[in-house]
Formats: sequence, structure tokens, C-alpha cells
Amino acid sequence: MAANRSATADRRARIEEMRRAEQARERRNRLITIGISSVVVLSLVGFGTFILMKESDKKDKAEAAAKAPIAGEKTWDAKKLGRNHVTTTVKYDMKPPVGGDHNQVWMNCDGVVYDKKVGDMNAVHSLEHGAVWVTYNKQASQADVKKLADKVGKTKYSLMSPMDDQTGAIMLSAWGKQVTVDGADDPRVDAFFTKYVQGPQTPEPGAACTGGIGADGQGGTGMGQ
Repeated sequence: MAANRSATADRRARIEEMRRAEQARERRNRLITIGISSVVVLSLVGFGTFILMKESDKKDKAEAAAKAPIAGEKTWDAKKLGRNHVTTTVKYDMKPPVGGDHNQVWMNCDGVVYDKKVGDMNAVHSLEHGAVWVTYNKQASQADVKKLADKVGKTKYSLMSPMDDQTGAIMLSAWGKQVTVDGADDPRVDAFFTKYVQGPQTPEPGAACTGGIGADGQGGTGMGQ
């Protein structure tokens, strides 16, 4: 009997020891889980804060660029630039033109790159809608043309086309604004886009940049916005 009681006590002791060991493992696992979860949460919070700070910094830089003057920029009095829709040919005082009377149909300017010269009177209408127009002549390098085409292709309210008879190799125009730049990497390119794509100079902000004339010269019949 004594031997049985001793064996039973040993089994109970082993069972209790196993129970305590299991409880200890569970506590360790809970602590590990809590620790990992805390690290993940802190990492996510830190990453989120980093992203917010980065976006805020980006926004601040964009706002600063929009307010800063652009070196070498030419400005025309917007009040003196005609805005009538005409069918007769308009002779502009500047090349590329930055405003004035124009055709009733605009060039499509929703990030469109044209490989041939476009109609000045149609492009001016695009500027009236808040587009930035990038033009270049044969002096511009193919590398610069490609970089600018990539930028325009990603930017709504912009268009690009060759203009062989302009004075500068690369020129950027908006309504009443124009600058000649040294190349695609010139910091004034980004500054000009930031400042004038749907910028404060726009006579008709929010007006369409699609539904006008395309590369084939077709479309936009009867539009007069």
C-alpha cells in the first residue's frame, strides 16, 4: 500500500511539474507574441510618421517652389492678352505664343506628346485652360527630348511639341509666362510645372484638356469653351 501511495504521489508530482512547465511555456509564448506585436506596431507607427513627414516636406517644397520666382522667366500682362475665339489667323508677338485670341478648339493637353508641330491657335487655347506647353527645336538633344516627353506624359494639363523656328532649344510656356531652359535637368523645369500647371495665371481653371484636337488634327468640332 505504501508503495502504491508513493507511486501515486510521484505521478502527481510529475504531472504538476509538467503543468507548471506548460504554463511557463505559455507565459513565454505570450510575452514573445506581445513583444513581436509591439515591435511591429512601433515599426508601423514609425514608418507612418516617416511617410507623413516626407509627404509634408514634399508639400512644403512644392509650395515654396510655387511662390519662388523663376530665373529668366518672361511675363506678359494677362489683361492685355486677348481671349476671343477667332477663325482668322492670329499673328502672335512671341514664339511660342503665351496667350491671345485663339481657335475655339484646344489641343488635347492631358499629358500629350506630339511628334509634329501643332497649331499655335489651338495650343494657346490649351494654355487658357491651365496647361504648360513644352516646345523644342533641333538644337535640343534627344536625351533631353525623351526626359521631357516622359515628364509631360505623366502630367495632366501639359503638352509637348517641336517648334523649329523658336529661339531657344527648349522653352516652357503657360498663359502669360515663358522661360527658356538649358536642358531637361534644369531645376526651372520642375519649378515651372509646379507653379503653372493649373496655376494662378490660368484664365479658365478646370476647363477640359481632352475632347479637343488630337495628333491627327481631328476632333473638337463645334467646341468653344
